[in-house]
Amino acid sequence: MSEARIVKVSGPLVVAENMKGAKMFDVVEVSEHRLIGEIIELHGDLASIQVYEETGGLGPGDPVFLTGAPLSVNLGPGLIESIYDGIQRPLDVIKDNVGDFITRGVSAPPLDIKKKWGFKPTVKKGDKVIGGDIIGEVRETPIVIHKIMVPPGTEGEITDIKDGEFTIEEVIGLLKSPDGDEVELKMVQRWPVRRSRPVKEKLLPKQPLSTGQRVLDTFFPVGKGGTACIPGPFGSGKTVVQHQLAKYADAEIIVYVGCGERGNEMTDVLMEFPELIDPHSGEPLMKRTVLIANTSNMPVAAREASVYTGITIAEYFRDMGYSVALMADSTSRWAEAMREISGRLEEMPGEEGYPAYLSRKIAEFYERTGRTICLGEDKREGTLTAVGAVSPPGGDLSDPVVQATLRVVSVFWSLEDNLAYQRHFPAISWLNSYSLYYDNIKEYLDKEIGTDFIPMRDEAMKILQQEADLSEIVRLVGAESLAHGDRLILEIAKSIREDYLQQHAFHEIDTYCSTGKQYKLLKLVLEFGDEAKKALEKGVPFDTIASNDIREEIARAKYIHEDEIDKIDALREKVKNIMEDLIQKQRQ
Repeated sequence: MSEARIVKVSGPLVVAENMKGAKMFDVVEVSEHRLIGEIIELHGDLASIQVYEETGGLGPGDPVFLTGAPLSVNLGPGLIESIYDGIQRPLDVIKDNVGDFITRGVSAPPLDIKKKWGFKPTVKKGDKVIGGDIIGEVRETPIVIHKIMVPPGTEGEITDIKDGEFTIEEVIGLLKSPDGDEVELKMVQRWPVRRSRPVKEKLLPKQPLSTGQRVLDTFFPVGKGGTACIPGPFGSGKTVVQHQLAKYADAEIIVYVGCGERGNEMTDVLMEFPELIDPHSGEPLMKRTVLIANTSNMPVAAREASVYTGITIAEYFRDMGYSVALMADSTSRWAEAMREISGRLEEMPGEEGYPAYLSRKIAEFYERTGRTICLGEDKREGTLTAVGAVSPPGGDLSDPVVQATLRVVSVFWSLEDNLAYQRHFPAISWLNSYSLYYDNIKEYLDKEIGTDFIPMRDEAMKILQQEADLSEIVRLVGAESLAHGDRLILEIAKSIREDYLQQHAFHEIDTYCSTGKQYKLLKLVLEFGDEAKKALEKGVPFDTIASNDIREEIARAKYIHEDEIDKIDALREKVKNIMEDLIQKQRQ
């Protein structure tokens, strides 16, 4: 049989001949360097391969080695706290082996194969199990119990199960399948990244993913198991918002994918996360986080692999019954990689040079999210929420990647450079953004926060819209020319924007705001508006209301500690008393 050899090299795309027996999306090793590649097109015995490493120095005649297996990831204890590149190579291990730069062809086991983990079985000999059933647990970090599951598609009777310390590749149990075969059970599974992990049933999200960011939780919440996108121009704060979500979202597991981002942004994550304390557990954030670092100077084709690797790891933890949040920063870089590979394959381009299948690929990615009944007999529920940043050129929302994403996601957080330049963080436009989850999560919000929370949110949005309508007149003739009622609307809108929506990402207290505190703050701002309106109607001059010292206290209310939020109620009472005093003085 003739040896497979390269016939053409075009950047990250390599064409090889004599590829008999190869299948679509099989992994191959290219040249004597054993560079990792994936077959993306087949014509007879010719195969087009996208190579996930630098192809400089390759040429016709170099050998190609078939593996016969699709691109897969190792799933097992050791994933949490790991830092991988796009093809699940552990970057910290590679750094220890070869230094600060990844040399071509270098590889390392994705999970530590020598480390012993304490395995505690949750089944016994003679138990019948099916795919997805939990057979044991491993304490992976102080806040994550790693649940060892029967691989999907496997079922039978447990004939042996062990208790003790094992490596991930040691046999921890034996299973007798219905046809009499003996199946070895280990703590590690391999799963092809392009295939979504199966679930029993998908359900509608009923609970919001609390993020601690007021503009998101109050105005545009995303459901647990939902999808959201953050498009915005360069410098508008996409990465900072993603970092805030990764730090403070009430998900049990965070998977952060840096897809083609600048190296310094991923460095920020790598430096910050081990030092940051998780507000929910008091442990370092890395104790529940998996990082996939694919930077802009890495080979372009690896961006696609990083997105699929991230979503597969996220699905695995969802299958354990955890709520998982995936941050992809940014899917535009992945789309650019698709555009480059498509161009080199000489495919018919779609809009702006992107491949015609761009929308399908993006939809397939977001469809792997959801609130699901996991495989197994216990009917446990898991959620996987995906938040994708999009970086359209010049912030143009008509960009094909933005439009393809908006067609499949249910939450749109529109970042505006104007707000960012005004130092308003998060720079999310309250006029352009939307969430389609309100109907689903209304029952939860009414029960857990208060039946007046959604009406208050609607009232605040109405005031902000009125401010936008008045802004053109203000630009022409100035605020002083408006009627006192309109000036009051502008004052309340300013309070909503600056005292409520604006949040300090690096302030010890204001960086995170619980939903209970959000409810009280919004109530404070709106009640100030109601009481001020009553005072205005009773003849109190507008300037007297606007210049009162209570405005400063309302502005500082967001810096009240979570343990002392009852002080906000006292402040509301104070607002009421002050306005009544002003009315009394006016009558005299």
